[in-house]
Amino acid sequence: MDSAHPNAALLRTLYADLTRIAEYAADDIVYHPAERDTPEGAPDLHGKAAVTAKEQALARATEGTLRADIESVVANDHFGAVLGVFHARPGDQVIAMPFCGLWRFRDGRVTDHWQNAYDPSAMVRALTRATATRS
Repeated sequence: MDSAHPNAALLRTLYADLTRIAEYAADDIVYHPAERDTPEGAPDLHGKAAVTAKEQALARATEGTLRADIESVVANDHFGAVLGVFHARPGDQVIAMPFCGLWRFRDGRVTDHWQNAYDPSAMVRALTRATATRS
């Protein structure tokens, strides 16, 4: 694994604006959301349109304030891992959530993304509160 590999650079670019994921994704990308194993649950998403919609919904839920502070990126031709902290300030909330994003590549395109939050239930609650206060 290498922090200078082209897939590491791709991940750094992607985390600068996750709503652009379709530019880097294979048509058959599968997204495994952080809340997949929580009581709130969330199914895997299949295809560029569904994955892009998920990232755009996340951006809306955080009122465009979502940013990723990257601590570490390693990647090779097949896999990548990103450690960091997501920050957002929707409404009067402050969200800081450590994460580990795991990625699989094929021919320089993202084929799978496993989103892992330190506390996915807390993340869901915070985003739900933020959305509810705007309604």
